[in-house]
Amino acid sequence: MSNPHSDALVFFGATGDLAYKKIFPALQAMVKRGHLDVPVVGVAKAGWNLDQLRARAKDSLEKHGGVDPAAFEKLTSLLRYVDGDYQDPKTFTALRNELKGAQRPAHYLAIPPVLFETVVQRLAESNCARGARVIVEKPFGHDLASAQALHRSVWRIG
Repeated sequence: MSNPHSDALVFFGATGDLAYKKIFPALQAMVKRGHLDVPVVGVAKAGWNLDQLRARAKDSLEKHGGVDPAAFEKLTSLLRYVDGDYQDPKTFTALRNELKGAQRPAHYLAIPPVLFETVVQRLAESNCARGARVIVEKPFGHDLASAQALHRSVWRIG
């Protein structure tokens, strides 16, 4: 069975601390190495626009690893932004519109674990999960029982 590469990267929590300290530097490094050449859609509820997200990315890189001018220019050309509440289906309609023709997006959840189930459910309802991968960036539960319950709820939806 073939495992094709994702054709878009969506990261939830785009304006948060994890994105600021780790994700933007990692994205620039991926671009620099030639490993990232797909739309990168940041999703958050910050009241921001794309220019503000790009400014946040630049500030992040200045403080956490340095700006590579060529790689940063390429990264900013790939960046997209969806601002909205994770509870609101309209946020996921806007995400579907930003994904355009993507068939195999990767959704990276750099958000609090309490939001995992909601986001996965909204991804499924909006058809953003079809053919997609979901990547979780937090402890998955706080003990075995909560991890198993979260796994069941996300698996049931996805």
